[in-house]
Amino acid sequence: DGTLLTHKLLSENAGHYDDAALAGMRDLLGVARDAAIPAERIAAVKMGTTIATNALLERKGEPTALFITRGFRDALRIGYQNRPRIFDRHIVLPQMLYSTVHEIDERIGARGEVLTPLDLNQARREIEAAYAQGLRACAIVLMHGYRYPQHEQALAALARDCGYTQVSVSHEVSPLMKLVSRGDTTVADAYLSPVLRRYVDRITSELPGVKVMFMQSSGGLTDARRFNGKDSVLSGPAGGVVGMVRTAQAAGFERIIGFDMGGTSTDVSHFAGEYERAFDTLVAGVRMRAPMMSIHTVAAGGGSILHFDGARMRVGPDSAGAQPGPACYGRGGPLTVTDCNVLLGRIQPDYFPAVFGASGKSPLDSAAARQKFMTFNVELFNKNNNLQSIEAMAEGFLRIAVDNMANAIKKISVARGYDVTRYTLACFGGAAGQHACRVADALAMPRVYIHPYAGVLSAYGMGLADITSMREQAVEAPLDDALLPRLVTTLDALASAARAEVIAQNVTQENITVTRRAHIKYDGTDTTLNVSFGSVAAMTQSFESAYLGSYSFLMPGRALVVEAVAVEASTNERGAPDSPTHEPPRSGGDSTLPSPSGRRAGDEGRDAMFTAANRDARAVASLPQQSEQSCPPHGNYP
Repeated sequence: DGTLLTHKLLSENAGHYDDAALAGMRDLLGVARDAAIPAERIAAVKMGTTIATNALLERKGEPTALFITRGFRDALRIGYQNRPRIFDRHIVLPQMLYSTVHEIDERIGARGEVLTPLDLNQARREIEAAYAQGLRACAIVLMHGYRYPQHEQALAALARDCGYTQVSVSHEVSPLMKLVSRGDTTVADAYLSPVLRRYVDRITSELPGVKVMFMQSSGGLTDARRFNGKDSVLSGPAGGVVGMVRTAQAAGFERIIGFDMGGTSTDVSHFAGEYERAFDTLVAGVRMRAPMMSIHTVAAGGGSILHFDGARMRVGPDSAGAQPGPACYGRGGPLTVTDCNVLLGRIQPDYFPAVFGASGKSPLDSAAARQKFMTFNVELFNKNNNLQSIEAMAEGFLRIAVDNMANAIKKISVARGYDVTRYTLACFGGAAGQHACRVADALAMPRVYIHPYAGVLSAYGMGLADITSMREQAVEAPLDDALLPRLVTTLDALASAARAEVIAQNVTQENITVTRRAHIKYDGTDTTLNVSFGSVAAMTQSFESAYLGSYSFLMPGRALVVEAVAVEASTNERGAPDSPTHEPPRSGGDSTLPSPSGRRAGDEGRDAMFTAANRDARAVASLPQQSEQSCPPHGNYP
C-alpha cells in the first residue's frame, strides 16, 4: 500500500535465529521464526551480504588449487615487492588464499606466439592430483591468458571434466594485464564463490519463485545466480553509498562525504557528481582487480573495544561484535564505544528496543557498563597513578574514536585536494548519529544530513540501486585516431554482452543505459585514470584535467596509452520510494516509545555531554526545507 517499514535485528543472535535476514523477513510478514516464509507474498528481495568479506578476512574460504604457467609458481607470493610500511622491522605477510600450486607446461608470448605448447597429459595429471587431495575449487592463471585464452580454456574444460565444482579462469574473471593482480583476483573468486553460493542457495531455497537480487561491490544489483565471489567483497557498504547519494541528492546536496558508522568499523566515501569506483584495490592483503565502490574503512565502530596498553588509551581495532556485544548488551562483553555513549547519556536505554541480554528481550544494561568502567578506572589508576572520573575516561575514549574517523575522512578528501568545508556530512549506520556533530566539528564541515532511514540506509540503498552489469577488456595501445575504430568495436562487443546480461534478468532493452569509459595512462607509467569514452581530444582533455587534479603536474609531449576499456549497462527499477504518500518509517516491532525528555536529572554537571547544544551556527547540524516530493515526511522522532 506504499507504506515503508523498517526492522533491524542483531546480525548474530544464537539460540533465537540462524540467519538475521530470513528472521527479519518472517518478522515483517508476521509469521513465526520457525515457520515457512510465505513466498507468494513477496515480489522481490534485494540484499547484501558480508559472508564473502568475513571469509576473506578470516581466511575461511574454500580450499583452492592454483594452476599457473611453469616457472611462476611463486609469482603471487612475491607480488610487486612493495613495502607500504618500510620502517616495520617484522613484516607479517598475509596468508595466501590458495592451498596448493601446480605448474603447467605451457607458455604464450606477449604477441600471441606459442613459446611452449600446452601439454594436455601433464596438465591432466596435475589437475587430477589436486582433485585427489580433496580440492574442488581451482583458479587457472596463465601468462598472457587475458589476451590469448586458448590454453586457459583447454585447462578449464579438463578441470570441469575432472569434477571441480568451482572453476575460475583469469580471462573470464579479470581480462586485464598484470599477472599478479589478475591472478589474485581469480584465486579470490575461486576461494569465495563456493562459500557465497552455499549462502545464496540457502536463501533462495526458503524463497521459492521469488526474484532474489544481491548487491555487488560496484554498487549495482544482480540476480542471485550471477553473484560471484570477486564482486561481493563490498556488498553491504556499497548499498550504503548508493542510499547516501540518492537520498542526499533528493535533499539538494551534490557534494557529499559519506559517514557510515556501524558496530565494527566506519566506512567513509566521497561523492561530487558521480560514483567513485576503484579498479585496483587491496582487501585483507589480497590484490583485487574488480570494480568496487571507493570506500575507506577504519576500525572505529560502536563495538570497538577500549584498551589501555600501559602507555596510552586506544580504541579498537578489535570489536565486540554482536556476540557478546558491548558490556551494556548484558552478555558479559567488554567495554566499547557504545558503552561510553551509554555512560554519558548520549544513548538512553528507554529509547532502544528490548532485544538484549541472555533472553534477547531485555533492555540495554547501563548498570553493567557503569560497573565495568569503574573496574577499568581502578586498573588504569594502578598502572599510571592517574585516577579520573569514569565520565572523563569515557569522554577521552570518544575523542580518540572521533579523531580516528575524522582522519579517515581527511584521507579521502583533504589529502586528495578537496575542500571538505564545502561538503555535507551524510551520516548513516547504527552509530553515526551519535558522533556526527563531533566529527563535523573536527573537520569544520558546515552541515550534517541525517535521513529518516539513516539507521538502515545500506538496506534502503539496495532498494534504490539499479541492476547493472560491467565488462572490461585490455587494450594496451597508444591513444590516437587510428585506434578509435578498434576501441569502438571492442566497446560494442562489451556493451552487447553487458546488455544481454541485464536483459536476462527480465529487463526490457528500452530501460537500459550503457556507459562507456577508457582507462588511460601516460606511456611508461603504471597508474591509469578512468575517463568517459569519446574523441581523442575529449579523452585527452579529461585525462589531463583528472591527472592535474590528482598529481598537480602534467607531462607535455608524453604519449597517452589506453590500457583498457569498460562498459556499464544499468537500468532503474526502484520506482518512487520517496513519494509523499509514504508514512514515516515504522519498526517491525513495538513502536511505543517514551516522549523525548531532553536532559535527564543529574546531567547538568556533564558539560562534555552537551557541547553540541552550545555550538555556533556553523557547527549545528542543519537541514534545508524539503518538499514532500523530495524526501519522506520526517514525522515525530525521539
